[in-house]
Amino acid sequence: MRPLRIGSRGSILARWQAEFVRKQLFQVSGVEAEIIIIKTSGDKMQQAPLTQIGGKGIFIKELEEALLEETVDLAVHSVKDVPTETPGRLFFPAVCRRDDVRDCLVSHKGATLANLRQGARVGTSSLRRQAQLRHHRPDLDIRELRGNVDTRLRKVESGEYDAIVVSKAGLDRLGWSQKITEALSPEISLPAVGQGAIAIESRVKDTEAADILGKLDDAETRTAVIAERALLAALHGGCQVPLGAWARLERGELVMDAVVCSVDGVQYVRQRATAPPDQAAQLGEHMAKLLVEGGARGILEEVQRSRG
Repeated sequence: MRPLRIGSRGSILARWQAEFVRKQLFQVSGVEAEIIIIKTSGDKMQQAPLTQIGGKGIFIKELEEALLEETVDLAVHSVKDVPTETPGRLFFPAVCRRDDVRDCLVSHKGATLANLRQGARVGTSSLRRQAQLRHHRPDLDIRELRGNVDTRLRKVESGEYDAIVVSKAGLDRLGWSQKITEALSPEISLPAVGQGAIAIESRVKDTEAADILGKLDDAETRTAVIAERALLAALHGGCQVPLGAWARLERGELVMDAVVCSVDGVQYVRQRATAPPDQAAQLGEHMAKLLVEGGARGILEEVQRSRG
């Protein structure tokens, strides 16, 4: 097998994920690989709020272009950054085993979410997190926070923010778990679609690479991700919608919780549904119907109008 070229964003977390895949390829198949850093639109516009940048796939578009131009052989993504539509000549031969799906709180003085002072300033880049936090703590001063995870941590350590909310898996991967003040229960903050999972994208015609990459696929994680992404597609949502979803296998059954919450936290529609594991996509579509029946469509339309 020829050496492979791995396309990756340049952030500290993206490089960790690419290095993880590089090591896995060598351990599982003895295949050598090099990492090629590619700057994406989302990386170039780090100061602008994600809700204003707009467009789907701002963190993967340039990586997919590199794949199509054959300057890289595979691209490593966080599943939560991947739009529901994939270019026709590309596909995902592997979704790696999922890490912790939860959000977590990192606070300046060690306060948990329940113990943060009235009006505490909390930073997050995610509409989903903002909405759920406001639902549970409407008194908090929730602020937009962009930048790589190390930049965000510096802002809370300096006291610019009382706390920030980020993905727990990201801090765990970087060896920074000790910085976590509290792992937020999914009852408080349901994760983003695909959160905690890494996906590997390649060219459909490159069957040699696909065969090797397929050995890194985790069937249980793929099943959960299919269900969550089917929900996202059915609601016509991009990466920046106030939607949380978590599918997982429990005692042989696929269980999914999902929530759509208005940005101000007032309107809150949450549902749970189950299905056999081989009906993952159908479960996601069924969940979308449940949420819409509960009032989610109006919430999502209002978010779209406000982004104009």
